[in-house]
Amino acid sequence: MRLSGACRLTQSKRDNSSVARSDRNSASAIVVEGLRVRRGKADVLRGLTVSVPRGQVVGLLGPSGSGKTTLLRCVVGVQKVAAGSVTVLGQPAGSAPLRRRVGYVTQASSVYDDLTVRENLRYFARVLGAPASDVDRVIDETGLGDQAAQLTGSLSGGQRNRVSLAAALLGAPELLVLDEPTVGLDPVLRSELWGLFHRLAHAGTSLFVSSHVMDEAARCDRLMLLRDGEVIADDTPEGLLQSTGAPDAEAAFLSVIRQREAKR
Repeated sequence: MRLSGACRLTQSKRDNSSVARSDRNSASAIVVEGLRVRRGKADVLRGLTVSVPRGQVVGLLGPSGSGKTTLLRCVVGVQKVAAGSVTVLGQPAGSAPLRRRVGYVTQASSVYDDLTVRENLRYFARVLGAPASDVDRVIDETGLGDQAAQLTGSLSGGQRNRVSLAAALLGAPELLVLDEPTVGLDPVLRSELWGLFHRLAHAGTSLFVSSHVMDEAARCDRLMLLRDGEVIADDTPEGLLQSTGAPDAEAAFLSVIRQREAKR
């Protein structure tokens, strides 16, 4: 069957659109399109369209209540959405093939208090089908060697968060989704963890990291600033400072807010 000129043009546009979408998915660890989440009668996320590049540390920054955790929950497929789509590593968010390809750390530690650190990690390694040798690797990477034999319930909040992070690193996932992973950590441990994040990214892992601590912005390869359910900036730290003329991320964030409010 022959196509008329108009039909060929329409088909060509559709093909080009499909190719562009395919290219975007292959270059991105996460692709969010028109994402809308409602809580009651209020929009928590308001039609977000963003992407997270592969092999980079992308920071999701914003004040409490801006929608950061909701967006991360959408990425891992545990959040009910009203509209839009989320594609993760080329698959719909939350689909079965992603279970061993994505590591997720929530704000609240998700480990067993009545098991030691090592017992927790051995358990999660079996659940994930990760090699037994991974347990020692992630203990070393997260600096938990001195606590490996302690009951997890006896640890501080920051140490428990590190156990959750260690569990997420089991099996070497392609994507790490981390919700406030450095909360409760001292400056030395925070610095060490950010060093780990960048080593993982250098090795090809993609990281999507939320934080409300603006001084962590400079540690990211790319930044998304979220406010009231909308991404108000998506740029490199250097690009954000240059475009706003601000001396630091916090001042840049405030500058972007003022610019948006002035346009309304």
